[in-house]
Amino acid sequence: MELNKYIEHTLLKQDATKEEIIKLLDEAKNYKFFGVCVNPVNVKLAKDYLKDTDVKIVTVIGFPLGQSTREIKVLETIDAVKNGADEIDMVINDGKLKDGDFSYVRDEIAAVKMACQGKNLKVILETDLLNKTEIKKACELCIEAGADFVKTSTGFVKDGVGAKEEDVKLMYETVKDSGLKVKASGGIRDKETALKMIDAGASRLGTSSGVKICIDG
Repeated sequence: MELNKYIEHTLLKQDATKEEIIKLLDEAKNYKFFGVCVNPVNVKLAKDYLKDTDVKIVTVIGFPLGQSTREIKVLETIDAVKNGADEIDMVINDGKLKDGDFSYVRDEIAAVKMACQGKNLKVILETDLLNKTEIKKACELCIEAGADFVKTSTGFVKDGVGAKEEDVKLMYETVKDSGLKVKASGGIRDKETALKMIDAGASRLGTSSGVKICIDG
């Protein structure tokens, strides 16, 4: 198994320096990762730096809380695509989901998907904050809205676990017949965990430990 082809090598911390971003990009190039995931402010840098490679540029929208208005998420997405993003990972409004305002959640996902201009849209559910019924419902709304992936988490919830096998399995079972795929993200720091997520149904892995995973015994 070519684990590197599953990995979106990630650096999203708010104090990331240019030097750290360049290091991430070099690692992605050297290990031939599927992609890098960086904040919107670093998309153009990443696109220019990796222009002669097959590494995809992934960025995040409404990150990490998902509490921006729909209009702002759409504008963020348009700007990210203009700057060279190949894929978009947006955070849903979990409060609206918990309120049962499903049309708001679905319509927001659909609006961001339209702003992606044909690029893949991954929808971050923040599974640490949701129960199983809410996770399943969020996945169903992603199907209805035309998303391309469902994703476990931002990795930014205090004391959160991030990706859990049981949640990845639930997400995969919910979306598999629709053609949507699953991205596991949050807390994937070694090869053993990476393989468990893939076995559970993940097609992509978001991790800041891509190098360690690929060289892990």
